[in-house]
Parts: sequence; C-alpha cells; structure tokens
Amino acid sequence: MYLPRNLISHLYQHLLRTHHPQSPPVLVLVSLEPDALCACRILSALFKRDYIPHSIHPISGYNDLTSAGETLIQPMTTQKGGTGGVVVCLGVGGMVDVSTMLGLDNIANGGDPSGGVQVWLVDARRPWNLGNVFAGRPEDALQELDGNARLRGPDVVGGRIQPAFKPGQGGVIVYDDGDIEQELAIEQEAYLTLANMPDVEDDGEPLDDSDGESEIAESLNGASQGKKRKSWSDGDDENNESQEENRRPRQRRRSNSSETVTSSPSRPPRRQIRDLASLDPSPLPSQTPGSSPPLAAQPASPQKLRRRLLRLRRKHESALHKYYSLGATYSEPISSLLYSLAEALGREDNDLLWHAIVGVTSLELYGRSMTGVGISSSLNSGGSAGWGGQRGERIRQILRDEVRRLNPPDPADTRGETARGEASGVIPTTARSPTDTAIRLSPEPRFLLIRHWSLYDSMLHSPYLAARLHIWSDVGRKRLHKLLAKMGVSLSQCKQNYTHMDMELKRGLRHSLLTYAPMYGLDGLVPPPASAGRGKEGWGFVRSWGWKACLSAMDVGVIVGAILEVGKFGIRTDATGRSYDQRGAKKEIVDEDGSQETQAWVERFWEAYDALGDIEALKQALPTAQLLHRAILRTGTSLIEKRQIRHLQAFRMAVVKEGPDVQLFTHPAALTKLALWVGEAIAEQEKEQRGKVGKHGKGTPLVMAGLNEARGVYVVVGTGGGGGVVDIALQEKRKQNVEAKAKKKLERRDERERKRSERKKRDGSDEDENEEEEEEESEEDEEESDDDSDDDAIDERGYGRNRFGNAFQEVVDETNARVRIDSFESCVVEIKKEDLSSFLESLSMKAVIG
Repeated sequence: MYLPRNLISHLYQHLLRTHHPQSPPVLVLVSLEPDALCACRILSALFKRDYIPHSIHPISGYNDLTSAGETLIQPMTTQKGGTGGVVVCLGVGGMVDVSTMLGLDNIANGGDPSGGVQVWLVDARRPWNLGNVFAGRPEDALQELDGNARLRGPDVVGGRIQPAFKPGQGGVIVYDDGDIEQELAIEQEAYLTLANMPDVEDDGEPLDDSDGESEIAESLNGASQGKKRKSWSDGDDENNESQEENRRPRQRRRSNSSETVTSSPSRPPRRQIRDLASLDPSPLPSQTPGSSPPLAAQPASPQKLRRRLLRLRRKHESALHKYYSLGATYSEPISSLLYSLAEALGREDNDLLWHAIVGVTSLELYGRSMTGVGISSSLNSGGSAGWGGQRGERIRQILRDEVRRLNPPDPADTRGETARGEASGVIPTTARSPTDTAIRLSPEPRFLLIRHWSLYDSMLHSPYLAARLHIWSDVGRKRLHKLLAKMGVSLSQCKQNYTHMDMELKRGLRHSLLTYAPMYGLDGLVPPPASAGRGKEGWGFVRSWGWKACLSAMDVGVIVGAILEVGKFGIRTDATGRSYDQRGAKKEIVDEDGSQETQAWVERFWEAYDALGDIEALKQALPTAQLLHRAILRTGTSLIEKRQIRHLQAFRMAVVKEGPDVQLFTHPAALTKLALWVGEAIAEQEKEQRGKVGKHGKGTPLVMAGLNEARGVYVVVGTGGGGGVVDIALQEKRKQNVEAKAKKKLERRDERERKRSERKKRDGSDEDENEEEEEEESEEDEEESDDDSDDDAIDERGYGRNRFGNAFQEVVDETNARVRIDSFESCVVEIKKEDLSSFLESLSMKAVIG
C-alpha cells in the first residue's frame, strides 16, 4: 500500500490518538547516511513532543535488516506473544520485499501474517519494490489460502490508501512523495492485473500474433468477414515478440551463503486456478446504428483462453521487468519528506528545518541524483549543483521560503548587517548576538569548509575547482595562483584562516569571483546576485549557535559524513600497514564476515547522531573532515598523475590498494566521494579534449575499487561518473530545437502543397512531378529522422541512469566470483581479492548506464 502526499499526516495522527502508556514503543530502523540521520532527528523530535516512546536501531545493510527482523520485530507479532506495533524504516528496504526481509510473511499458521506489525517505509531510492507499493496489506498475503480475499477495499483502492483507511491492521505502507501516482500508472496496472490472474503453467511456447484475431472470428457467428474484430490483446502483439526473452528477476547473492535477498519481484504471488471461462476477455462487438444485431458468441475453448492469458501475462511481466531494469535513481530526500510531515502537523521550527536543509544538502556530497549515483551537472547560475535538477531547485526554493518565514529579518539590525558586510554579499562567519540561533541565506561559493580553513585550502580541496583547474598538476596549481592574483589576494593573505583575513578583501571577494571566475570556466562558482525575477536562486544556508560557531549546511553535511565514514578521530595507515587514529590509538579490525566492522559503523552512527544536536561535538570532528578531504585530493592526484585509471570497454576503472590513506577508503561512502572526485576530473578532461562529455553528455562510467587488506576483500563502487547526470538546460535546448524543426518541416509541406495546387489549376495533374516531389519529401523526412534519433533516445525513460546494480547481479549469476551484496546502495559490492579481475572482465561486457 502507499500513502499519497496529501494524506501524509494520516498515519501519525492515528498513532497519536491510539497510543497509550501500555503500547509498545515505536521501532525506528535507520540507514547509516546523513539524509536518513537527519530524518531520524526530525521524527524523534516529533515523538518526544507527543510523548510517544520509541527506540532507534541503526541498520548497516541487508544482513543487519534480517537480524533486526528476527530479534526485534518478530517478537512484536501476535504469533510470538506480542501485541503488534509500528516499525518505521528510514532509508531502509525500499528496493526489496520488506515483509520477507523482516519475517512478516509467515502464513503457515493462518491468521494475520504481519502479526499486527505495521511498517512505515520512507525511502528515496528507486526503483520501488512494487510488492511494497501495491500490495503490503495483510489480506494480500492471505489470498493464497483464501481465494475470496480482496486486493481492493473501500479504504484501499489499487494500493492507494483512501481517507477512510484505519491504520493498526498491520502490513507495509510506503510514503509517496508524488512519484508513484505520477509515474507508475503502467506498473500499477500490470501488477494488479497479475495479482488477480489465475496460475496457468507457462512452458515458453511461442504465441502466434494471429491467434487473437482468428479466435475472435471463430467465436462470433455471423460476424462480417470484411470487418475483422481484434481481440483485447492484439494491440500489444508487436510488443510481445521479445517478451519470451524476459526472465524472472535475479536475486542478490551473498558470499559464502545460500541466503538470497529478492531485489525486484517481477510479479506478485499467483492465485489459485479459477474457471478460465469466467475470465474470457473477448469483448462483445459494438452495435452501430443501422447494423444488424450480432449473433450470440460461442464460448472460447480452454486452449484459446490459455493462450490469451499467457499473452496478457507476458505483456505485464515485460512491463514490470522493464521497470526494474531502468536502473537506480533518487527521488525527494527523506529528510524533506519528514519535514513536510512536521509541517502538516503544525510542528515545524528552526531545528527541524535545519535538519531538513542538512539532509537535502548532503545528497550532493554523495552524488545522489535523478540518475542514481554520479556527478551532478553544474548549474551555470552558480551555487550548489543540487541533487535533482529542476525538481531539486524547487525543493531548495521551498526551504528558502521556510527560512524567511521562520526567521524574519530584524528591521533594527540594518546597520549591523552593513557593518558585517552581509548587505554586499559577504558570507556570514559570526552570529548577530550571543543568543542568535537563526538560519540565514548566504551566497555560498563552491568552496569546502571555508569558515574553518584558509581560503587557499578551501579552494584547493573543492571538487568543483579541482576538476576545472586541474589541481592535480603543477599547471593547475599555477592557474589557481593566477586566479588569486587577478582577484588581488596575495598568497600570504589567502593562506591565513578565512575568519582572520582582511575585511576589505572579504567584502570584495564575491565581486572578484563573479568578475574573474568565468575566465577560467568557473561560471557556477558563486551564485548570481539576488534579483527581483530570480530571487536568491542558488544561495545556500547558514546557521549560528551564538558566539560558539557559525556553520553552513554544507559544512555540517561534510562533518557528519566524515564521522559516519571514518569516525570522530579518523584513521591513518603507516608504512608497516598498521592503522592508527589521530589520537595514536591502534585500529586493527580483522573479521572475515565484516561483523566487527559493521559494529564500528553503528558506533559512528551514534557519534554522528549526537553531533547533529551538539555544536561542540561538530567542532571537535572538524579535523576528521579535513583529514578525509586531504586524503581524497592526495589519492585522486596520485591516480591521475600515475595514469592508474584504465579505460575498459564499458567504463573506466581505478584501484586503490596502497598508500597512507588506503584504510580510509574501505568505507563505501568515502570511496564514493573519491570516485566522484576522479569522475568529475575525467569529465572535464573529456570536455576539453573532445568538446563534449562522452555520448549525449552521458559520459564514461567509473568503477572504483578500494582494498580492505584486513578482510581480504575489495570494496567496489560503480558511479555514473564523467557526466552521468543529464543536463537539464541542454535537454530544454534540445526540446526547443526539435520544436523548431517540426515547425520548419510543416512550413515546407504547406509550401509544397500550395505550389502543387497552383500547378494543378494551371496545367492539370502531372503524375511525374508529383512522384518527384514525394521522393524529395521522403528523403528529407529520412534525414530529419536520422538527426532526431539521438535526441529521442535521450528523452527515453531511464536514459543515463546508473545500472551498476543490475550489472553486478548479472555478473554474480554468470560467474563463480565470491561477491557480497549487502549495501542498500545497489552500486556497492564486496569482492574477494582473488576474484576481482574475473569480476571486472565480465562486468566490462555489461550495460552499466541506461
């Protein structure tokens, strides 16, 4: 089932009305990522205000999710003596069958298989597991036992929850951010049709396209031979030619284990066989005025009905298979969705708004976009490139409006703003008063931790600047020095801490960047000045904690991410291969199955959770964030300078297996940041050499592998690096070109038609001339269709998406490589050291970008 956006507070309000001191606490399962962490802070704040007991349980992957189902959730079910309850999944399980993973699908003993446990599923990853979206109701699981059970009820229609729905019955409920109702109409029809379809054995026999017409013709007596009536499925016969090649969806295989994680079921469980004659889909011939009434139709034979059902089943299974094969993508951040819940309840405040802003901002750091994990296309307007093109900018604009609403300007502080330089575009670095905790809009440049680093280091470690100035080379460093010189900033000044720089330099920094940055191809380095038409488009967010600190949302996202990836104190590796944190404590984890490593990640989750609510903890973790990004610059520079990036058939690849920072990149998120840094550098190199980024701006994907010597495995991340995100502006320009071509073509045809009619009136019909004109017309049409074929491919659904998750599963099914797929991120796997070469060789033959 899914909860539409306009009913987002329905479940929470029912929980608030029915909860009492004897009710079991709400269990919150949270993935280990900044967006889910911020969403968890928002939800826990709502629970605390309403005195709803709850417990938070971090989940690192599918193994951890299964364990939580066995130890935490199944004891809540009525079958195990519990009283049911509510489980909230934040960033957990959207791509798999949650009921199966949590063990809530046991119908052996009859009754409610969910045991009164209701799961609220909030996830930004796509594609959805359609079993969660359109099924998930307890009655659905009972249909195999009771053929009279309904898929639809007055409170749930087609999987959509209606206002009359009464929670508390168990099952899985997906929170819809609007995508389900707008984009999944075809998949909804296919899923619901397959759910009601009888179980007919399919032995793979070919179905003739002419079966439908001949069956209808034979079954109707007295039908006119000159007017063939098509069967209900003939319109899709052309699409059915290749459907027999579609296979059942694959399953995620875990290394050294026979367990599987079903990632994308192609169809719901089949029902018991019903009377085939009662499901005869042949339409009755329509009667038109003046025609004789049709004779009674003869019932179709069971063989013909079976072929019709098989054809329909293959059609809908093909639709589901196509949906799951599109590749990975990201929708609205779940922190934004949870803030919408707080807003619907009337509970929004600055703390909740700040958590939502940090969650939305953090997605860019991990390359999570509308086409999966890949580098974001840069906006010429400047500021943050964002997570989702135009839709992402709309989300950020809503957040800016919320900042203005909850933090109105103080008319008496106009003189103070002028003194601090905020009126002229200086980024804030201090609070306005000792008690100031307001959120403000700021024209943030695309630098890294500028308030806590020197201007030079902040520019040097910025992925945006590094890619476009080629910071990894001596020539690139000289270009950076020239840019600073043109801006009138000396090296001695820019290497001071930014807060200690000369105030006049800081006042003029924004104007200097707007003037000189375009000379170096840095048009999006800073957002444009605020205007009446565009407002403060591209501006970032800053919050103060009195005199204690002033941080931007990007700063907080960087710090929280670093805590999750390397801990509060970081990890370094010496020449002997031993690992130490910044305090000198030895860090050595040796576990074959990764259980100790997972436990360490969970401990970091609580450190990051506390840091979000404690400014002193955030400041204490600043050196860790700087350590991580120094390592990214150092390692990325080494890979490019030593030419260690190989170009295979379908992607580029690089392996990090030596150096002082190798231990830092054993975490998939840290390795993803490195892959995005390298991918953006490759994209700029391709753009300079060829004038474009790959084919249609899609770029070359990148596979990055990091060695975990202690466990004897490689962590592998596949990104759509090198331009994996479709350029929205380029797509709009292409659309305008297509419209202009169509208009020009129509004008040419009108002109030909006019000349032809004039010639016919003057000289009579000339067949030879007409034939020549038709030939010229067809040639022009062919040329235009060839020109537009590439544009049509770009507009196709799923274009440019990250398909590494699909490719990884295909390779696992075809080879004997020892692979562990446990991350919620489908483009992340673990491979035994000895199997990496064979795995990459097979992977190079797969389609990794949609």
